[in-house]
Amino acid sequence: MHKALRPVLTAGVLAGLLAGCATTAPAHDGAPTAAAAAITPPGTAIASAHSLATEAGLEMIRRGGNAFDAAVAVSSTLSVVEPISSGLGGGGFFLLHDADSGRDVFIDARETAPASATPEAYLDADGGLDRDRATNGPWSAGIPGLPAALVHLAREYGELPLSTSLAPAIRIAREGFPVYERLERGYARRSAVMERYRGTREVFLADGDPPQVGETLRQPDLARTLELIAAQGFDGFYRGDVGQALIASVAEEGGRWTVDDLAGYEVRLREPIGFDYRGWHVVTAPPPSSGGVALAQMLQILGGWDLAAMEEPDRIHLVVEAMRRAYRDRTIYLGDPDFVDMPLALLTDPAYAAGLRATIHPDRATPSDLLSGQPVPLEDDETTHFSIIDGEGNRVSATQTVNLLYGSGLVAPGTGVLLNNEMDDFALKPGTPNAFGVMGFAANAVEPGKRMLSSMTPTFIESDDKVAILGAPGGSRIITEVLVGILGFDAGLDAQQVAALPRYHHQWLPDVISAEAGALSPSTVKTLEAMGHTVNAGEDTWGNLQAVAWDKRSGELSGGTDPRNPVGEAAVLPESTTNP
Repeated sequence: MHKALRPVLTAGVLAGLLAGCATTAPAHDGAPTAAAAAITPPGTAIASAHSLATEAGLEMIRRGGNAFDAAVAVSSTLSVVEPISSGLGGGGFFLLHDADSGRDVFIDARETAPASATPEAYLDADGGLDRDRATNGPWSAGIPGLPAALVHLAREYGELPLSTSLAPAIRIAREGFPVYERLERGYARRSAVMERYRGTREVFLADGDPPQVGETLRQPDLARTLELIAAQGFDGFYRGDVGQALIASVAEEGGRWTVDDLAGYEVRLREPIGFDYRGWHVVTAPPPSSGGVALAQMLQILGGWDLAAMEEPDRIHLVVEAMRRAYRDRTIYLGDPDFVDMPLALLTDPAYAAGLRATIHPDRATPSDLLSGQPVPLEDDETTHFSIIDGEGNRVSATQTVNLLYGSGLVAPGTGVLLNNEMDDFALKPGTPNAFGVMGFAANAVEPGKRMLSSMTPTFIESDDKVAILGAPGGSRIITEVLVGILGFDAGLDAQQVAALPRYHHQWLPDVISAEAGALSPSTVKTLEAMGHTVNAGEDTWGNLQAVAWDKRSGELSGGTDPRNPVGEAAVLPESTTNP
């Protein structure tokens, strides 16, 4: 097993690598040929944000399972070891490629608004957004979707029983795992909220003090909840003792969930978004994710230029302008497809991208409609992603979350389930930015049963030569992380180099380029500012990208885990080591 932790690439190295992107891309456009697609990988590759989750996935492969069994094991284990990022009390998106049928499937396990959720419920006495209610405690939590996704994934696609694929998570929850620095740091930032709630104190203050690096965090109640799901499937979480405990916990803290809210939850199967970029066929997330639409716009805008022939400032300028336009459309048009009619065919049409491209001045920034002085909040520790490919060619790209650090902060007593705070991803007060500085309007307004808009962007890209699977956390910055990753693969980088790429971001409002320290050279920053851009070039690192890749020509499998996260792991398991 190989754990790759290379340093983050410097701006100079990045510029040199991306400069070669035009010469290294395949010569044709469109999906790979049938001859190339008939090859199968020589084993399994898994990249996730925690070594225990990666190992849980590999355990399923050794026991004769497939990528989908591994995904259940990885997802559930991350729900135990990364409460800061995701869990049974949250939701996620699972992008699948089924090798037998050749179909791509998108499982939407996004949280839904409870029946009690109305716009008025999130306003303070003066009619403004009640930020505490939107991000903390029972009113901030949507109805969880992740448990339903695990049950669906195992039942419809797995080879192993759910009791087998959940076994590692159950064991780790009961026996515990070592607290790592990110967990301790995140708790310190959210402790004032988390310690409001009885159930949260019972888990995280069980030994009398907050989690500290090196201590063992045990979650016996969470282990029992996982056992009920393993034995009873959907009913083990959404009905019976766990469901009643969730409803009682929300009520105890002043919120309102109902039996129907929980029992009526369903995963949705969506048609993925697919498009072509410079010889790659891209398959990615549809609404209620905004990521796929934005990726289609940005890459199809950028496909009209020879980026490799440009100096770094000109290249960054054009990428930022593509980001700006995609995020504007995200804000105006996108929402839950079960509630909102969206012009998706138009927004993802190459002709529409060409029209947007024509509005970009080659050496002048386009001012956004409104300016905001608020910085874009980081999401370096919330949300998580994993990528899997197995020896049959099955693929999983999955992103799951509880939204902000430790979600709502509320653990339902007796269940170990930490509830999300995804309600803040709605436009709770249209025109008012959420915790990530992203605005929304009517398309993403809150309604009972509706799914909030997301930036999670699990993605596959495939050419005649290579398959890559990638995704990341990062709040509103997820989409641009994946964009930069795709540009890196197009430049010929391997999975680990892609995971380490320095990051920059623009989201229409606020009208500022955000960049990790060192991602942009001083001269590039100066030139961009002369073009009219506002640049914040000294931000902390963000994101936690996980990628795997298969070179179909050489047969090599590889994985890349973000070096910003020292507990992540990418591993390759040769086919000969699996047990049927």
